Amino acid sequence: MELILDILLNPVVIALLKIVVIVLVFVAATGTVMTLMERKWMSAVQDRIGPNRANIPFLRDFRGRGALHMAADGLKSIFKEDTVPEGVDLVIFTIAPFFGFISAVVIWAVIPFAAPIGDFTFQITDVNIGILLVFAVTSLGIYGTVLAGWSSNNKFALLGAARGTSQMLSYEIFLGLSLVGVFMVNGSVQVSILVANQNTYWFGDVIPKWGLFTQPLAFVMFFTAMLAEAKRLPFDAPEGESEIIAGYFMEYSGMRYAAFMLAEYIAMVGIAALVTTLFLGGYHVPWLHAEGFQIFGWFMAVPVWLVSALQILAFVGKIIFFCWLIIMVRWTIPRFRFDQIMELGWKKLLPLSLANIVLTALVLLAVDNWNL
Repeated sequence: MELILDILLNPVVIALLKIVVIVLVFVAATGTVMTLMERKWMSAVQDRIGPNRANIPFLRDFRGRGALHMAADGLKSIFKEDTVPEGVDLVIFTIAPFFGFISAVVIWAVIPFAAPIGDFTFQITDVNIGILLVFAVTSLGIYGTVLAGWSSNNKFALLGAARGTSQMLSYEIFLGLSLVGVFMVNGSVQVSILVANQNTYWFGDVIPKWGLFTQPLAFVMFFTAMLAEAKRLPFDAPEGESEIIAGYFMEYSGMRYAAFMLAEYIAMVGIAALVTTLFLGGYHVPWLHAEGFQIFGWFMAVPVWLVSALQILAFVGKIIFFCWLIIMVRWTIPRFRFDQIMELGWKKLLPLSLANIVLTALVLLAVDNWNL
């Protein structure tokens, strides 16, 4: 028994268990559910019935309100013929889909789900470079785009890859610049510090200092840049059927194609998690502290386990809200032309991000002088 406890309490084993629970149980499952959620919302926006045909005949034609379409899509991808065109670079063609998948998953290495309890953290790792690590790893997704188009031996796929690469490289610049103000306000890039600082308040204990309130312009720019980085509508020119037939992965089928699709939805959940962590207080519930609720001098004690449960539920709820918002944006705003996408980035977001940095520096300088 002691040997089993020693094994379970080993830091490596705990980290592996966190990876399994967070990545496989939550992230992959949520990304899969998002495929159904998007279809449901798309049908609601377009006034259609939506997915409802997949069923189990021997269970009285059970349909599960469309949920069986997720299983049907998975089975279809597994058993669908995996075609490989002539003239492709087979090694690159095979590994390209997984660059985007890996970059979408690694985001969760530094995202905390709740406040630590003693030495136990609801986070895979808490490195001091924090968000910089996320930027470094997520940039690998560009390789998946360019290698998929280049290795397909198809000029239309290559054209889609060229568009996707230029778009992703451009918006990475604005993505980083939009967060400089956040880093200046918090004095750190470590995720746990960024989240903890958002649990402080203005006017005593009334208004939480969420990034949404301290850096509202950065919130809009970051959310916009993340949509462009993930190539979601209205920024999906690299996959625009009307312009380039079917995008950089047009030659993919079967599980390779499914890897691209699943990576997109996992990235969508990752976007929601990053926006929540940086601008919506992360796992924090307003006026809920480690000991319980406190506001206007009123205090109500809450058990530690309930505090953690409420924090996890709040974090998941915020993620679901932003996932819905991303889907809403996709089926509300029409696709931008590619020149409009690049103009928005270089002529709008770049000057705004630089102006936000200057404005933040002036405000911080004024606050420091006022305190002096």
